[in-house]
Amino acid sequence: MPLLIGFNYFLMKYTLAIDQSTSATKVLLFDENEILKADVAVEHKQYYPQPGWVEHDPEEIVRNLDAALRQLLFVSKINTHDVASIAITNQRETVVVWNAETGKPVYNAVVWQCQRGTGICNRLKEKGYGEMVREKTGLLLDPYFSASGVEWILDNIPGTRKMAEEGKLRLGTIDSWLIWNLTGGDYPVHATDYTNASRTMLFNIHSLDWDDELLEIFSIPRSMLPEVRVCDTVFGETSINGLLPNKVPIAGVLGDSHGALFGQMCFEPGMGKVTYGTGSSVMVNTGFVPKNPPMGLVTSIGYAACGDICYAYEGNIHCTGDTIKWLVDNLELITSSNESEIFADLVQNNGGVYFVPAFAGLGAPWWNNDARALICGMSRGSTKKHVVRAALEAIAYQVKDLVDVMTEKAGVSLKELRVDGGAVRNEFLMQFQADMLNAPVNINPIKEASAYGAVLMNALALGRRKSLESLSSLFTESSLILPEMSPLTRDKLYDGWKKAVSRAIL
Repeated sequence: MPLLIGFNYFLMKYTLAIDQSTSATKVLLFDENEILKADVAVEHKQYYPQPGWVEHDPEEIVRNLDAALRQLLFVSKINTHDVASIAITNQRETVVVWNAETGKPVYNAVVWQCQRGTGICNRLKEKGYGEMVREKTGLLLDPYFSASGVEWILDNIPGTRKMAEEGKLRLGTIDSWLIWNLTGGDYPVHATDYTNASRTMLFNIHSLDWDDELLEIFSIPRSMLPEVRVCDTVFGETSINGLLPNKVPIAGVLGDSHGALFGQMCFEPGMGKVTYGTGSSVMVNTGFVPKNPPMGLVTSIGYAACGDICYAYEGNIHCTGDTIKWLVDNLELITSSNESEIFADLVQNNGGVYFVPAFAGLGAPWWNNDARALICGMSRGSTKKHVVRAALEAIAYQVKDLVDVMTEKAGVSLKELRVDGGAVRNEFLMQFQADMLNAPVNINPIKEASAYGAVLMNALALGRRKSLESLSSLFTESSLILPEMSPLTRDKLYDGWKKAVSRAIL
């Protein structure tokens, strides 16, 4: 596809990065050297129509994007003529179905946390499709991924099945939804990238195409699906509904966890990253050939750039930052997440207390939707400080669960773990993480690794950068945390964690 770049492009300076996450629409301004200059976030509402169901309003997300863009341009005080391009990174498995003629969603977005597709997935497992899904997609047959949410909409929202069969509906992850709305007009672009496609449970990571057999078992017409493109290409043009004086290219698109892998420049096999967010994504680069994932984990396309497809093992933890938020909002043990580090440091150890935050079941490597949260090991001497410390330790234990399985299966040792997200400011957690992994934890000064990864893709797509080697020179570490814990202590603590998990999944 030809680059849609006007002759003034190289006189311009700024890239707008859209980071559409589970909780908010964030817009970030990067200069021509990929340096973050300003950012604005607008939160959107979470809908919980039934226990275990989670939804977003897709139209609210579009409205919030417009509001965030306007706020960013106002606070940054840049000339809109100096906006050169737009990059996108997004919450991944969350899926939208919309009317191709009106552009209106037929139902709310079904969020990755939503469990409404459990019955659909269980039915397919009973029919013996689990291994086929795993072989084709690298994923587990689970409602976490997009396909069952789409089938649920077509089966339960009146008229949608007929419209889908008539070719009148489109589906997409949030990147596709945003691209459709940004390009607009008579011929909106319906496209996604390889990373987001690989998380739908409809994409064959070997043939690199939507899979007809998968579409058949989920009863989804192929006409609904977006075109799949590499990450480092141009997806279309937009003036953001006239907010910009000229149309600029949308270039550089990938899912948020993949954006962080790329932004952390984990370009070599054995390099891994953790994005600490509401949940956490742990991803380890496994090279250019897809490998069958170890039980409980998945294989995804890590990124598609510079003519290569890089694969990665990934595990997703349902509750990490959300666990600390629960301590603040529900138990009111602390008044802010920042206090968690203070409380953890006030006790010498966890006092035997373990916290398994299975509020939405357990994700990888357990994948047990029936597991329930618990706090165990308390004695008469236990205090809220021990509980807070146990909650922080649980984040590190869950990361270790995944990294150990990934590196063993891939046959590589963990060179270092590169980390991003709000939790990296918690020094207690970062040290405990290094201790549990017995490996260096590298904290990158880039606060917004997912958006940064999308901007680096944008730079490749538009020719500001020419290769992965040219990107690697940009990496600078903020601090390197080295492990300090003795093997005996590490093994004892981790053994206690595994026993606590076994209680949660009974």
